[in-house]
Amino acid sequence: MTETPAQTPKLFLYVIVCAAGIASEVSKLITAAQERDWEVGVIATPLAMGFFDTDAVETQTGRPIRSAWRRPGDPRPFPAPDAVLVAPATFNTLNKWAAGIADTLALGTLCEVYGLGVPIAVLPCVGDALAAHPAYRASLERLRGMGVRFGDPYAGEAQEGGGRPEFGWERGLELLAAR
Repeated sequence: MTETPAQTPKLFLYVIVCAAGIASEVSKLITAAQERDWEVGVIATPLAMGFFDTDAVETQTGRPIRSAWRRPGDPRPFPAPDAVLVAPATFNTLNKWAAGIADTLALGTLCEVYGLGVPIAVLPCVGDALAAHPAYRASLERLRGMGVRFGDPYAGEAQEGGGRPEFGWERGLELLAAR
């Protein structure tokens, strides 16, 4: 009788999506993560729910999108995360997270997973004018001091010659692989 090796479970990635126009392309990130053998669960800020095709993302991940707190006694729809990627990460979310504000499921999750030592990467999507604000710079410094890894900032502004730069979804996965 031949024994088959036990199949190792896939790592589980929480993707936290914020309300930015580029969120409409979050399926690119999910595809890239799945190609790297991650299982994915999406948590969206309440406003982000209107920025991407929620039905398509639920089909792609095979799981419901989380945006609201579960009620006492409700089962946990996702296993514990092995890593978290915030993409796109907005000015509002980054500042609230750095301040320890947990007024949405996405922010509460970010505050909690830091305390659990889960690796976190961020792909910021913040325009230059907001990025110049001193509170934002202080928030980035605090989050970096917490060990959060950051990809290059993305303002989404048109480049010379037209077109917008790529968001760099895979960069977030690279930041997590570098742990």
